[in-house]
Amino acid sequence: MRNLRLACGVAAALLASACAATGTTTSPTAAAQESAAPGYLALADQSLPSGGTLNLQVHIDSGAATGYDPQLADVATTWQLLSLSYETLVTVGPDFSVQPLLAEKWDTPSPTEYVFHLRKGVRFSNGREMTAGDVVGSLKRLLASKSVWRGQLGPVKSAAADGDGRVKVTLSEPYTPFLAALANVPAAVLPMKEIDDKSVDPATTLLGTGPYVVENHRQDVSWTFKRNDTYWNKGKPAADALNITIAPEEAARIAALQNGSAALATLGNVDSSTMLAGAGNVQVKTQATTDFYYLMLNSLKPGSKLADPKVRQAIAIALDNQQIADVALGGQGKPTAITPVGLPGACDPAALPSAAKSVDDAKALLAEAGARNLSFTLTIFSTEPAPAVAQVIQQNLQQAGITVKIEQMDEASWSGKVYGKAPADFDAALSWFAGYADPGMVTKWWNPETAGFNAGFMKPDKELNTLIDAAGKEPAGPSRDKALAAVCAKADADAQMIPLVTRPATVAFRTDALSPSLYATEGYGNVLRLVADARVKKTQ
Repeated sequence: MRNLRLACGVAAALLASACAATGTTTSPTAAAQESAAPGYLALADQSLPSGGTLNLQVHIDSGAATGYDPQLADVATTWQLLSLSYETLVTVGPDFSVQPLLAEKWDTPSPTEYVFHLRKGVRFSNGREMTAGDVVGSLKRLLASKSVWRGQLGPVKSAAADGDGRVKVTLSEPYTPFLAALANVPAAVLPMKEIDDKSVDPATTLLGTGPYVVENHRQDVSWTFKRNDTYWNKGKPAADALNITIAPEEAARIAALQNGSAALATLGNVDSSTMLAGAGNVQVKTQATTDFYYLMLNSLKPGSKLADPKVRQAIAIALDNQQIADVALGGQGKPTAITPVGLPGACDPAALPSAAKSVDDAKALLAEAGARNLSFTLTIFSTEPAPAVAQVIQQNLQQAGITVKIEQMDEASWSGKVYGKAPADFDAALSWFAGYADPGMVTKWWNPETAGFNAGFMKPDKELNTLIDAAGKEPAGPSRDKALAAVCAKADADAQMIPLVTRPATVAFRTDALSPSLYATEGYGNVLRLVADARVKKTQ
């Protein structure tokens, strides 16, 4: 969207205050963490002994609504926790390449056939060996479910055991994101024998092949994990136990880092690095992600002006995504199209149709639509930095003559209002996507018939859906990049969901208590991806 290029000194109070905090805070004692390999923010010091308990703090618990069935997990905060106990056939590396995990390798005899060679010696945490039947059953269960992730797997035709320790998956047509879609928690391999005989309910019990098992959980209070003694990856996990405290208030997480009761915490406020500047032995890292904020405009609400495409296009034009990144995110986010900007092959947001237009063009569209003096309510969740993002949106749209009232709610109330019924009764809402590991994956959420979650506020666009499907069939390369660019341009014109800026993750840890591993860029919103590598320093 258009770039106002306002200097902080001439903007409103919010803009002025947000210019102060960028970058990270580094303790002099953290020199070992500064020499991370390419693609990493930090690498755990393998010379440190294993053992000990790692104390973490995060802002929100997950699963109260849907339980802990991985296949029903539809938010990144749930993926983080479930990834401690569940694993997938493949995973993603620091460069977004697909890498082996429970499958030690795979063959592709044709563009529609995948043969996975399963790793030997993998056991579930109850001691039972993982079989091809578990893999096949997990895929079939996911495909038959109401999971949001079912749509990400694409046109799977069949899954079957293929000899000893192999699984063959056949697609009805080529689908380039297939392997990347298998790399996220909803595609985890489940203990299908126990699920089928009803001795385990995955909604209430975590039984996976991963490095940790749940010892105790108090909803919205804490999780306690202990090492999985049957874990196949020898030498992992390094820490014997994880204590995860749910601390909704950012000030509480900062205080825990300062006083040493937490060795690592996730943060949301872009000013957190400044707030921790005086804390000894605390290091703050900004992890880039392919997650991104987006604006939902409810085109199904009866009588809403936002049902008019011209009004939605005017809003898209009036938004200044670079300013949102600079101000609300302290320069740590980046403007994006619907293909996350950090991924290879993603669209250039500066090439979107709306990027070439001005606020005067937005005003002209509003006039054509009879929507002068337009006003609507923007519903947001209270977790930082969402309020700051909303305030910049409010100021951007005010310049086009649009009045925005911000309605701020806790995350549970926000989710109920935005996704609780169809048609939804909000005007507009702010949310974010975990950006995934392939540029074609998030585009599927622009089809409400696939996504489901947005069917209450978004009309299907047949032309856009056709373009999304066509791009999914293209192999990686120039032809696919061109197909994705067409998807981005059409979604930009439709403007029912408007991509804004990438959502960085801020991670702070005590260098006297912990030596962690962190990717420089995370594809699935999982800050805890490499927690099994983390070394607890016994001197804490």
